[in-house]
Amino acid sequence: MSENGKPNITKATRGDLQEILSLQYLAYQSEARLLNDFDIPPLKQTFQEISEEYDKGIVLKAEYGGNIIGSVRGYCEGDTLYIGKLIVHPEMQGRGIGTRLLTEIERRVPNRRYELFTSSESMRNLRLYERLGYKAFDRRQIDNNLTFIYLEKYGEGVECEV
Repeated sequence: MSENGKPNITKATRGDLQEILSLQYLAYQSEARLLNDFDIPPLKQTFQEISEEYDKGIVLKAEYGGNIIGSVRGYCEGDTLYIGKLIVHPEMQGRGIGTRLLTEIERRVPNRRYELFTSSESMRNLRLYERLGYKAFDRRQIDNNLTFIYLEKYGEGVECEV
């Protein structure tokens, strides 16, 4: 964390991707337990896939003591920034790091619309997103055990660029 006790949030480099992927595997364990499904896509993502996401958009990281403790990704299509894989190390959750990552990606990519989704069972995520101004606009049943809630927020920008 920086001198003010907050993590340093910067743009990730290609060299950070393996550490972010390892953190992703750790952070999504709680989601897998919640859904009783350890076959969810974030736990199966490959290094090649995260590299493609990196090339397509923006990846931010939160660091503490030289370690990556959080991350968020986004990519643009039209006037929308699609935000995904907001992760925080399980031992660091509840300290505002997820909030700072989400607000930072919005700040760095000011545009017309932001969209993200989460499981209907992820009440903590839903509370965070709603507290930051996101509103649910769609609900999709993926299978018998999984429903995604899609949320959006409107910004002041016009065209999305990362």
